Amino acid sequence: MRRKKIRKARITKGERLLYVSGVMALVATLVVKVFCGANVGNLSMNVEKLKYHIDTQNKKNESLTMKVNELTSFSKVNDVVKNMGLAYNNENIVTIENK
Repeated sequence: MRRKKIRKARITKGERLLYVSGVMALVATLVVKVFCGANVGNLSMNVEKLKYHIDTQNKKNESLTMKVNELTSFSKVNDVVKNMGLAYNNENIVTIENK
C-alpha cells in the first residue's frame, strides 16, 4: 500500500495579500470610526455651548426691553418732566395713527 502524502495547507501570496489588506481595512475602519465619533462629540458640545449663550443673550435682551418699556412709560416720563420743572399740557399732544 501506498501512503498518501499529507500536504500542508500553504498560504499563497495572493491569499496573504487579501488577509493583510482585510485586516488593515478593519483597523482603518475602527480608527476612522473612533476619530469621527470624537469629532461628532466635540461638535455637539460646541452646539450646546452656543445654545446656552444664545439663551442667556435672549434673556438679557428681554430684560433690557422691559427696562426700556419701563423707562419710556408715561408715568416715568411725567415724573421726569415734573422734576425738570415743566408742566404737562394735554393740548400739545398729537396722536399719530398707523394705517
